[in-house]
Amino acid sequence: MEVECIPFKETGYFSKLICDYLDETEALKPFYNRFPKLENFKNQILEKEANFPQTRRKILVDALHEQYQGFHVSEATQEQISSLQHSNTFTVVTGHQLNLFTGPLYFLYKIVSTVAMAQKLRDTYKDYRFVPVYWMASEDHDFDEINYFNFKGQKVQWNKEVSGAVGPLDTSGLEEVFQTFSAQLGSSKNAKSIKELFQKTYLEHDNLSDATRYLANELFGEYGLVIVDGDHASLKRQLIPYAKKDIFENLAFQHVNATIGSLSELSSDYKIQVNPREINYFYHTQGVRERIVQKDGVFEVKDTELKFSSEELEAELEQFPQRFSPNVIARPLYQEVVLPNLCYIGGGGELAYWLELKSYFENFGVNFPMLLLRNSALVLTKKQKKKVEKLGLKTSDLFLKQNRLINKKIREISNIDIDFSPQKKLLEEQFELLYSLANETDKSFLGAVKAQEVKQKKGLDALEKRLLQAQKRKLRDHVMRMTDIQNELFPNQSLQERQLNFSELFLDLGFEMVPELMETLDPFSEKFAVLTV
Repeated sequence: MEVECIPFKETGYFSKLICDYLDETEALKPFYNRFPKLENFKNQILEKEANFPQTRRKILVDALHEQYQGFHVSEATQEQISSLQHSNTFTVVTGHQLNLFTGPLYFLYKIVSTVAMAQKLRDTYKDYRFVPVYWMASEDHDFDEINYFNFKGQKVQWNKEVSGAVGPLDTSGLEEVFQTFSAQLGSSKNAKSIKELFQKTYLEHDNLSDATRYLANELFGEYGLVIVDGDHASLKRQLIPYAKKDIFENLAFQHVNATIGSLSELSSDYKIQVNPREINYFYHTQGVRERIVQKDGVFEVKDTELKFSSEELEAELEQFPQRFSPNVIARPLYQEVVLPNLCYIGGGGELAYWLELKSYFENFGVNFPMLLLRNSALVLTKKQKKKVEKLGLKTSDLFLKQNRLINKKIREISNIDIDFSPQKKLLEEQFELLYSLANETDKSFLGAVKAQEVKQKKGLDALEKRLLQAQKRKLRDHVMRMTDIQNELFPNQSLQERQLNFSELFLDLGFEMVPELMETLDPFSEKFAVLTV
C-alpha cells in the first residue's frame, strides 16, 4: 500500500476538542492523565502495577478461559491469556458494538491500532508483556445501530424483533441475510472466502456474542488479540463497590457533571458527548435491559413492574452482580477495574466522553488510562488515484466540503480571474479618501459614505458569484468528474470508514487485508492515512 498522511485537523472531520487534545493544548491537560507517547508509558505502567491487585488477574484469566471454551484459540492468543496472570503484563484496549459483519470499516482500524500499539510497546519495554484487547459491547441494547452493514452503496440488514442486550440474541434470520449478501459478491476467490467467513460466523454460532468472538478471532487471532465479554458474573462482582457509590450516592453524576461544566467553560466549541444520569446502571436480565431510577426513595426498573427498596437493591447487587449493566459513563470504569490496562484506543466521539471522566475515576480510586485516537484511513484503488491526479486534485482537496472543492478548483483552472479581491482592496482605498473628506467637511455624511461602500462591495460579490456560476457551467464536465470521484470516496458526504464494510476491501486484498493494514498503519502517527491499494 502507498501511504500519504494528513493532519487530523486539516481533514475537517474532527471536533475542536479532539484537535486541541492532539495538539496537547495546555488548558486540556487536567482532563487526562498522560498523553499517549511511547516514552510516557513507563510511568503509566508503574502506576497501574502499584494499583492492580494480583487477585484480579486470576479472576480475569479464569473468566477468559471460560469465555473461550468451544473456540479454536490461536497459540498467540493462548500465550497472551496465560501471560495476564503475571504482574508484568498489561493490556491496551479498544471496544466496539457487535455490529453485523463488523459494521463500518473503522472496526478494523480500531483493532489494528490496538494490536500495533501492543507490538510497539513490546519492542520498547522488553521487561513487560502487552496484550491487545477487544472489549465486546455485548450488553448494548440498541439493535437498530448494529443490525446492518453497507455493501456497494446498499444496506444489508437483519430484520428481527428483539428486546434486551444484543449479545445473547440468537442468530436466526441470518440465513436470509446471507443469501441476499452472497448474491452480490460474485464468484471470485476472495468472494468465496467472504461467503465462507460469513457462513461460519453467523450460521454456525447460536448467539451474536459467540459469532462476533469467532469473527474477530478469525481476523486477528494470529496477532494474539484477546476478546473480553464484560457480561460475566465473576467480572461483574468486582464492580459491586463502585456500582454502590453510583447507585446510592450518585457520585458519578456529581463528578462527571462538574467536569462537563469545566470543559464548557474552556470553550463553547467543546460539544459535550454524553451526559451522566443520577444512576448510570441498567437492570439486565434475559430480554430486559432497562434503566434503574429512583423515585420517592424507591428504586424502579423503567418500563417494568420491578421495584426495590435500597436494602433490597443492595442485596440484589451483592447476590446477582451480573444483573447490573453499566451505561456509557460507568462502562469505562468497569473496564479499568477488571483489566490491567494502560491505554484506551477509540474514535473522536469516544475520546470526547472519556475526557469527561478523569475526576470521576480519581474519586473512585481507579487509575485513568491514556487515551489514543485510533487510526483513520481513506482507501483508494490505483484507478481512483489516477482519476484524482488527472483532475489535478491534491489528496487534501478530497476532504473539502463539496462546494468549497468545486469553487477552489474552478478558480484554479479557469482561464479568467474570478477573484475580485484586488478590486475590493482598490475600492476600500478609494473610500478611505471619501471618509477623510467627509470627516473634514461634514461628519453626518460618514453614514452615507459607509452605506455606499457596502452597496458597491455587495455588487462586486454578486458579480464574482455570477461569474463563478458561469464558469461552473462552462466547466461542467470537470465539475461532474470531481464530484463523482469525491462521492465515491466519501459516500453520503461522510468519511469512507464510517460507511463501507470491510468486505469491499477484502474483495481486492483477500486475507492479505489485515497484514497490509498492520504493516501500514502506525498508531502513534497522529495523522489521517490515505492508502492506495
